[in-house]
Amino acid sequence: MNLPKHLLPTTVVGSYPQPEWLVDRAMLSKSVPRTRMHAMWRLPAEHLEEAQDDATIVAIRDMERAGIDVVTDGEIRRESYSNRFATALDGIDADNPAIITARNGNQTPVPRVVGPVKRSRPVELTDMEFLRKNTDRAAKITLPGPFTMSQQAKNEFYKDDEELAMAFAAAVNAEALDLQKAGADVIQLDEPWVRNNPDLARRYAVKAINRALQGITVPTVVHLCFGYAAVVPGSTKPAGYSFLAELADTNAEQISIEAAQPKLDLGVLKDLSSKKIMLGVLDLGNPEIETAAVVADRIRNGLKHVAADRLVVAPDCGMKYMPRHFAFGKLKAMCDAAATVRKEIS
Repeated sequence: MNLPKHLLPTTVVGSYPQPEWLVDRAMLSKSVPRTRMHAMWRLPAEHLEEAQDDATIVAIRDMERAGIDVVTDGEIRRESYSNRFATALDGIDADNPAIITARNGNQTPVPRVVGPVKRSRPVELTDMEFLRKNTDRAAKITLPGPFTMSQQAKNEFYKDDEELAMAFAAAVNAEALDLQKAGADVIQLDEPWVRNNPDLARRYAVKAINRALQGITVPTVVHLCFGYAAVVPGSTKPAGYSFLAELADTNAEQISIEAAQPKLDLGVLKDLSSKKIMLGVLDLGNPEIETAAVVADRIRNGLKHVAADRLVVAPDCGMKYMPRHFAFGKLKAMCDAAATVRKEIS
């Protein structure tokens, strides 16, 4: 599959809204689960895979209909962006979780690391094969990043968090190599936690990311955000990234950033002049569907800082917490906006 040749290709960060008939969206809305949340699924186990297949096709078709150039499977089979992969690895006890208390007092159940972290079987391979069979567009698949997974688990086995992150990195790499063979045109690592703990990230996040991407020859992306808009209100989002320039040292071809909702000063992108930028131009904290004109202005603002051949157009973050008609409307406005700006610069 060839990636789009035109300037300003459009993509999604990964997730798309799961239908209400498939998941209990009210239960989903309360958290981003680290352990498994089996109760979220509305169908019994014997019908669940077929239902997930159907919902995945709906997500793919919505993206195609909106005009997205590089589609995903919508992450329809996942309870969260990270827990499906993390809890499928050997050495992880997700059934007897630890409780981590955040600075704000919120308590989150997380998997415990009780032995060597290893990938003994593929986790997302059938997802990628299904996506490849059901679209002729360029296809991207996402994986949780090793640093983020190491921060979302309780380490009860490794000598330190760095050793744990490197074990996760080897597992991610084994998976990514299989996904590449299955026809992935782009592979994305989600690493939002590098900005939660930038001091720790500076010590070993780049090393872990590069280990996870070892031997991958298709384009790769590292995605950073400030958290889902549905879970992290815009008023609490910072105006800049505490860990961004450091990503210039990763092997990833593209860096994906949330820029629309936090109204990010794009001057920071000068530190990433060696990378393509996947620029968030849809504010997912605003339930209104932006007009194509508003999104086009955000793309033009990006072009003041990034050459057109280095800019990929995307939403700020995953869209799973939004009502589906809003998600579709926003994607359509984004694709129309990209087409408008493309004409202006070609």
